[in-house]
Amino acid sequence: MQHQQESAHLGYQINQIILNACDDQTRLQKIAQILGEAFQVDWCTIIMTSQQQNTVQSVGHWCANSDITVPLQPLLLSLKQLALAYAESQNFVFDNVQATSAQALTVQLPREVGSILGIPLWYDGKISGVVSFIRAQPYCWSEEEIESALTVATSVAIAIAQITQNRLIASLQQQVETSAQYQTLINQITMASRSSLDLNQIFQLALFRTAQALKVERGFIITLKYTDPRFKVHQQQKKIPKATATVACEWQCSNSETANYLSNTQFPISESWLCQQALLNFPQPIIINSQEDSLKLNFAQETNPIFDFQAWPALAMLPLENQGTVLGFIVLQHSRAHPWQEDELALLELVGTQVSTAIIQSQTLRQVQSLVDERTAQLQRSLEVQAKLYEKTRQQIDQLRQLNQLKDEFVSTMNHELRTPLTSMSLAIRMLRQPGLTAERQAKYLDILEQQCSQEINLINDLLKLQELESHKALLNVESVNLTAQLKNIARSFEDKWTEKGLTFTVNVPKTPLMLQTDAESLHRIVQELLTNAGKYSEPNSKVDIQARHQNNQIVLQIANRGSGISAEDVAHIFDKFRRGQGVTQQAIQGTGLGLALVKCLVQHINGAIAVSSTASDGSSEVCFTLTLPLTFDQAQT
Repeated sequence: MQHQQESAHLGYQINQIILNACDDQTRLQKIAQILGEAFQVDWCTIIMTSQQQNTVQSVGHWCANSDITVPLQPLLLSLKQLALAYAESQNFVFDNVQATSAQALTVQLPREVGSILGIPLWYDGKISGVVSFIRAQPYCWSEEEIESALTVATSVAIAIAQITQNRLIASLQQQVETSAQYQTLINQITMASRSSLDLNQIFQLALFRTAQALKVERGFIITLKYTDPRFKVHQQQKKIPKATATVACEWQCSNSETANYLSNTQFPISESWLCQQALLNFPQPIIINSQEDSLKLNFAQETNPIFDFQAWPALAMLPLENQGTVLGFIVLQHSRAHPWQEDELALLELVGTQVSTAIIQSQTLRQVQSLVDERTAQLQRSLEVQAKLYEKTRQQIDQLRQLNQLKDEFVSTMNHELRTPLTSMSLAIRMLRQPGLTAERQAKYLDILEQQCSQEINLINDLLKLQELESHKALLNVESVNLTAQLKNIARSFEDKWTEKGLTFTVNVPKTPLMLQTDAESLHRIVQELLTNAGKYSEPNSKVDIQARHQNNQIVLQIANRGSGISAEDVAHIFDKFRRGQGVTQQAIQGTGLGLALVKCLVQHINGAIAVSSTASDGSSEVCFTLTLPLTFDQAQT
């Protein structure tokens, strides 16, 4: 380092940190960082000690490399001890810590420390801290580095002095604020006893205000909780009730210092002779002016340490009362003999009335709040039940509405599918009854009867088959099936059926026959229904693709066609019973909505899976049904 220029720059930076940093810890941390970077060390540590030099107040520690660590607490202890040991020197320097003798080092530094340069910091004639530059490896500190460190240490000492002054100023400001708060509490005690403040706050304010006004040295408030909450003192003057006393709040003044705090010390009344006498003497207060009075009035029998007549011989104890029930006591004590004056007892009685009122208000509010909470909880539970019932009712209504819509659609569809064949059959029968029909006309009408009758039978069989599958009563006939041959035969039959629509069928299967163990009749019906569905909804003069292949010990069969497609809403319900796509009825496409529902049940019947997709492209959509079948049939899965 260039000694004068860089030291002056570091001093300027330290001054800026003192002015701008938000807290002492941040100040020391930043100062340690700029010093560590300037001296190019591994660690830089600044310790700020108390004036007694036995505790560390604040620490600023900087590390150049997070991978190189040193135990911080042992290091701080060692540095503080070194600063004290070398207090008469300007610095302590160890080029090789591990090679330095224990006598010269005086302390045990962490083994991670290789070399160290430390400067004790002085303020107001006492060591206020130490700044240390530490390297992980042995290092020979130059005279220039030591001189620069000493120069910078002066700025650090000034910074610590500034921090100490700031803390002193803050402490004095806090004392001023505390005094102002006490005065404010005195002015607010009357308002506090009539407001909805927390009961503990009212206790503290009332006790503090009264103690300050009467210049007593100690006071506390005792509350009572009876085993029998109906106990009234004026009804049972000679009987001591079973009750628990709680020192709810205590205030004490000693050597110009005040303390106001909650105690919550508890004891049974049977353990306090003074509390028993206060109940028996109700509504008169217990007054003890001196230790002689306590002996003369037999109050020396009191053994409960809370009163301690040896240290606090003068006592005034006023019952806190409401409608014949003693709620507790307010107690004031002096450390020396004190003749209680009438105006003092009058003020004490007034404060007691306010505190009693506050206790009753608090109890009433707790009871009301408890009742409100209970009623609120009941209402909340009722609302939750009603909300659940409403939601369940709404769901049931939605289900009924959907079922009603399905019923209407089913009735409409079945009406058409049943009445149309019956109408044709009725007409054919009437025509057959006409005299003089030729044999050719008779044969034609009989064909119509047979065709329509078959259509009715197939519809009824589909309904019965679907019911049988859904009730798991359908039988299985597992056998070896050549899917390749079956697909080709079915496709060939459909080519003739859809010739007028101009549809063509392509069958893409491996050269090796696709063999699987399954129910042949169910598989045949599945493929037949899927091809029937593809033929109904395909565009004229389009192509229906049939593909089958092996995949992971399964056979995947896909049947795809091009048409108007299936909406996303319909895809979710495509396999539901009596559910047909939007606009199907308007397009006069025949069907009952049973085909795909039957397919889904048949696929599950043979332990398979089926899915559908609809992808739009080139002004139309490709609809693909994917059927996945196991190669071997597992009866356990059925």
